[in-house]
Amino acid sequence: MAEDNKKTKPKSAISPKMILFAGIAGLLAGAIAVYVMEPPSGNVVPTQNTASNAAASTGDDAKCALNQEQLAKLSAAATGDVAAMQPSDKPALLTYLQFDAPDGSKTTIGDMKGKTLLVNLWASWCAPCREEMPALDKLQAEQGSDDFEVVALNIDTGDISKPKNFLNEIGVEKLGFYRDASLTVFNDLKRRGLAFGLPVTLLIDETGCQIAAMNGPAHWAGPDAVNLVNVAKNLRR
Repeated sequence: MAEDNKKTKPKSAISPKMILFAGIAGLLAGAIAVYVMEPPSGNVVPTQNTASNAAASTGDDAKCALNQEQLAKLSAAATGDVAAMQPSDKPALLTYLQFDAPDGSKTTIGDMKGKTLLVNLWASWCAPCREEMPALDKLQAEQGSDDFEVVALNIDTGDISKPKNFLNEIGVEKLGFYRDASLTVFNDLKRRGLAFGLPVTLLIDETGCQIAAMNGPAHWAGPDAVNLVNVAKNLRR
């Protein structure tokens, strides 16, 4: 299947090596992820309030389950450049995840209810993340709307200038600068078996339910990604 996709998909801004890595991650269904991780620095344990919110949300995960028709549509759309983005057999309610909004205020996935979200965790030191960032920016520029947003969540620790300077250097203009310097979001997703390294990308529906996930990079500006986004938006509950 991987060879067929490679023959038909359009030229990608992501290198063939990166796409191959993403395909391997999809074929192994998340058992092995291709990622780059920085040695821990500044990691924090979630606060008691965050931990209790996570526990409460876990109890509501059953509400996120897709029916068979929805699962079939989403699975059929995960092809080509985004073949590694597979529907979740156990969707998770992630409304409690908190991070910094572009204006510096605190926000959560729950605050974004009503939109389908493509949440991408990245860092300036992660080479695959850096390579796919222009495609994510293009996806937001062309598909961003009242019912869809690319939430590129930076998890660099320390000074904010490094990731911001990187985005300026590569000409990212449409992505909002969301940030979690504490790594709390990444660590929470890791505990839930959704994140193995970087980049990690989640597809979240308009109710705050994570319905698909992948570890590894992808070409997010191509027709395969656009089709996946459109199918996800049409799964509205």
